[in-house]
Amino acid sequence: MEDDPAEALTELRERRPGAWELLQVAAGSGLAVYAVWALLLQPGFRGVPLRLQVPYVGASARQVEHVLSLLRGRPGKMVDLGSGDGRIVLAAHRCGLCPAVGYELNPWLVGLARLHAWRAGCARSVCYRREDLWKVSLRDCHNVSVFLAPSVLSLLENKLLAELPAGARVVSGRFPLPTWQPVAVVGEGMDRVWAYDVHRDGPAGQAAPGPGSASVPGAPDSQGG
Repeated sequence: MEDDPAEALTELRERRPGAWELLQVAAGSGLAVYAVWALLLQPGFRGVPLRLQVPYVGASARQVEHVLSLLRGRPGKMVDLGSGDGRIVLAAHRCGLCPAVGYELNPWLVGLARLHAWRAGCARSVCYRREDLWKVSLRDCHNVSVFLAPSVLSLLENKLLAELPAGARVVSGRFPLPTWQPVAVVGEGMDRVWAYDVHRDGPAGQAAPGPGSASVPGAPDSQGG
């Protein structure tokens, strides 16, 4: 007599997995996680000191919107340091920031960003480069966005201050720069972003906050940037 599929399904649901089966599931899950790491994340971390490694977490639509609210209408080159899948660079180009460039060390993410740009019809209008953000020169950059871990932001402050031209604006998402005074803050929780302006005597707040932004208590009076 042939097996009844309904009875087999019921038996499968009621049966408790044994220790060996649980071990197999755990091993399979571990291999899957390792495969994702090896293919998508590890290539971007090779040769990068452990303290400078930042895991990729894509920006949300709300975070992108908040970044653009603080950069929209500003002249000069826009760069996203650690651009991931390129969504911030693409959105920046669409709102008129030009040129818009993303720097990302992971080749898989660079390829994904270029695919997104191609599908949007902007492949020739935006630029994604596979480069280490710590080795990129920022001397011609006037608009910078960063979504990095707190562990590297203090080091990034030194690079930004040493290389950015006067009048440049930095927008940091998820976490603020540890010692700089922001000129504006937009959003709440993990969607919050902070804007900082750079002047010849260091970072200070003098530019007008972007649309929908809130001035920060204790920051200098806002003026046209």
